[in-house]
Amino acid sequence: MTDYRILSEQMQALLEGIPHPIANLANASALLWQSLPDLNWAGFYLLEGDKLVLGPFQGKTACIEIPLGRGVCGTAAAENRTLLVSDVHCFQGHIACDSASNSEIVIPLHRDGRVAAVLDLDSPSKNRFTEADRIGLEAVAAVLERQCIFPALT
Repeated sequence: MTDYRILSEQMQALLEGIPHPIANLANASALLWQSLPDLNWAGFYLLEGDKLVLGPFQGKTACIEIPLGRGVCGTAAAENRTLLVSDVHCFQGHIACDSASNSEIVIPLHRDGRVAAVLDLDSPSKNRFTEADRIGLEAVAAVLERQCIFPALT
């Protein structure tokens, strides 16, 4: 089981005082990739207008643009809420960037009170993400938001 308190502390130490948003997102995705078991993708999509655009990540190649309201990422951003999906193949409008993904959690990240990006984690296992993961990852997301590591809204 992941110790999210320690993961949040590691994220804080990794990013604190570093003024380079893209480098911070790259390191954040690497830390998540290394720290969380059973992932096949860990990364970020950045909001640009009415779509999410691929940001730094770890894993296989991914969709470059996702319209707001489409797929798990676009829906989480449009509805401004965390989505924990036990079986992505049952999610209406799922976008299959990697056919090996079976479960997903997406957490909106905010800048100035508005959604600016999403943190996206995928797993090849169904039911990979639990309520404990949601709570822990939302705490990690709060660290990311405090560090203002994503670019300004466009």
